[in-house]
Amino acid sequence: MSRRKTRPRTTSVAAPAVTAASPCPCGLDAPYGACCGRFHAGTAGTAPTAELLMRSRYSAFVVRDEAYLLRTWAPETRPGEVDFDPGTRWTGLEIEEATEGTAFHQHGTVSFTARYVHDGEPGAMSERSRFARHEGAWVYVDGDVTP
Repeated sequence: MSRRKTRPRTTSVAAPAVTAASPCPCGLDAPYGACCGRFHAGTAGTAPTAELLMRSRYSAFVVRDEAYLLRTWAPETRPGEVDFDPGTRWTGLEIEEATEGTAFHQHGTVSFTARYVHDGEPGAMSERSRFARHEGAWVYVDGDVTP
């Protein structure tokens, strides 16, 4: 009799219910609707700095807003879709450093650590992300994951 191997089942974690009045997932002291939610909805135009774009993209991962993530990704590096891991729930963002990335720049970088829970286990991901202007708006280009 042979034993058939099965892959461990990944538990699906629903995106948290974030409302306009909820604290913004990006960590700034503002409600989601007045912070990152206004960029997601398109009511505030585009993020004016690379850091605010980073924060709004993190929040888009929290609420699983694929359209926003793709819209704010540089065309030359943009994937066809965003693969949200159903076992991951994002739990916090810490911006460690932002260089350039203001109204006076064409490029910028943001170093951050994003905390998460994956299948019940806490973890963290650190990255140094690169941003550039595309047609006047900040977009995410790519990043280097750091240990």
